[in-house]
Amino acid sequence: MGTGGKYRSKRMKKRTSVQRPELLIPRSNWKYYRSNVKSRNVRKKPLASVCRKIFKYATSLFLLFVVIYGISGGAVYHYMPTRPDDFSNMLSEEESKSDNPLLNDERSIGKKDIRTLLDSRRFINIRNKQFDFISEGHCFQVDTTLDIPLQNFLLEKLDRSTARYIGIVAMEPYTGRVLSMVSFDENDPYNNLCTDSRFPAASVFKIVTAAAVIEKCGFNSDSKIAYSGGKHTLYKSQLKKKSKRRRMRDITLRDSFAQSVNPVFGKIGVHYLGKDALEAYADAFGFNQDIGFEIPVAPSMITVFDDPYHWAEVASGFNRETTISPLHGALMVSTILNHGRLVEPVLVEEILDDNGKLLYQSEPVTLNRVITSDASKIVKRLMGATIASGTCRKAFRGYKKDTVLSRLNIGGKTGTISNKKRDARYDWFVGFAEEKQGPGTIVISAVVAHGKYIGIKAKQYARFAIKEYFNNYFEKQKRVQN
Repeated sequence: MGTGGKYRSKRMKKRTSVQRPELLIPRSNWKYYRSNVKSRNVRKKPLASVCRKIFKYATSLFLLFVVIYGISGGAVYHYMPTRPDDFSNMLSEEESKSDNPLLNDERSIGKKDIRTLLDSRRFINIRNKQFDFISEGHCFQVDTTLDIPLQNFLLEKLDRSTARYIGIVAMEPYTGRVLSMVSFDENDPYNNLCTDSRFPAASVFKIVTAAAVIEKCGFNSDSKIAYSGGKHTLYKSQLKKKSKRRRMRDITLRDSFAQSVNPVFGKIGVHYLGKDALEAYADAFGFNQDIGFEIPVAPSMITVFDDPYHWAEVASGFNRETTISPLHGALMVSTILNHGRLVEPVLVEEILDDNGKLLYQSEPVTLNRVITSDASKIVKRLMGATIASGTCRKAFRGYKKDTVLSRLNIGGKTGTISNKKRDARYDWFVGFAEEKQGPGTIVISAVVAHGKYIGIKAKQYARFAIKEYFNNYFEKQKRVQN
C-alpha cells in the first residue's frame, strides 16, 4: 500500500473516538467505504456547483444539436423582425400561402369555393341585398342577386299558422339569377327548404313526362289518348290500351296536362316511354345530379324499377319516392322557357374585399340541352292551359282583367300528394309569367306542406309573387320613361 493508504489509516485511528460508525469500516470492505464517502460528498456539494454542471451539460447538448441540424441541411436560426414594417411583410407572405382563395391572387374563386367559405345559413330569409363576412381577419362584402322588395314581400306573406313547411323560389329563367328565396320550417328555423329535396315531386313530374313523349314520340298539344275511370286515380285496370268493360274517353295532351289526369300519363309511361326513356329524360332535367350553386343543394331523386306499373307511377307523379327541391322546380321551368336548355342557378352576384377589389363575379352558365326548342314550346302551351282551364283556374280567376296580370302570359303546373302518415299534404306550384310586349320574365316554384288545416296554397303564393314583381317592374319602367 502507498503512502496515501498509510495516511488514511492513521487518520482513521485518530477519529475512532468520535461516534461516526460509518468510518469504522474494515479494509476488506473498501469498496463499500468509498461508496459511502462519495455519496456523502455529493450531498455536501453546494447548489452553485450543481447548477454549473447542469449548464455545462446543457450547453454541450445544444452545440451537438446545432452541428447535427446544420449538417442535415436545416436552418440554424430564424429571422425575427425588429421593425413593424418587417412584421407586416412577413405576415403578408404567410397569407399569400393560405389555402383561402379569397387571400390568394393566384387562384380564381368559383361556386365550390364559396360553398366552403360561406355558411349557407347566412342566406336563409335575408332581407338585405348585401352582407359582410369575415375570413382570417379580413372583411368581405357579398352582393346577392335577390330582388329585395319581392323578398321582403314574400317573407311578410308567409302563413306560418297552418303550414309545416314552406319553400318559395323566384328566378330569372335566362340567367339563373335567384330573385327570391324564402323558407319556413316549423321544426328547424335554420333549415333552408328551398334547397331541400325531401318533397315528393307529385304531378310536377308530368313536365318531364310530357316533354319526353312530345320529343320522343312526336306528340303535340292536340294529341289524344283514351282513358277510363277517375282523373286522379291510378289503377292497373286504367293502364290497358283498350278496355271492353269500361267506357273509354278521349282527351288531348293539353287537357290531360292542365287537369293532371293520372291514367293518361300512366299509360304514356307504360306504352310510349318505358323505363329507359323515363330515366334518360329525368337525368337530362337534373334528377340524381348535383346542382351547381353557391350553397349546397340536396339532389332531386328518382328510381325507376323494372315494373310497368311503377313506370306509370313515376310518369304520372303518383308516388312519394320521386323527390325534388323548390330550387330544382324553378330550374325545370327555366328549361322550358330557355328553349330546352338547363341553366345553373346564381345567388351571389359578386364578392369584394375590404379595399373594394372584385374577387368574384357571377356569370350565366347554360348547361346541356334537355329537349328541343320545338318541344319546349309545346310544353309551354300545356302550362298555359293549366292557368286558363286547369288546376290553377280558380287561383288565377280574373287575371285577364287585372291591371298587372292581364299584361302577362302565365303558365304553370300543380301537384298534390299526402305523406305516408297522411297527416300532412304537400302542395306544389311551378310556373312562369312573362310580358306579352316586353322582355320581363320570372319563374316561380313553391311548395307548402299543410297540416291539420289548409292555409295559403302554393299557387296563391305564386300569384302574389308574380303580381308584386311585375307591379314593381312596370313602376320602374314608368320612372325610366319619365
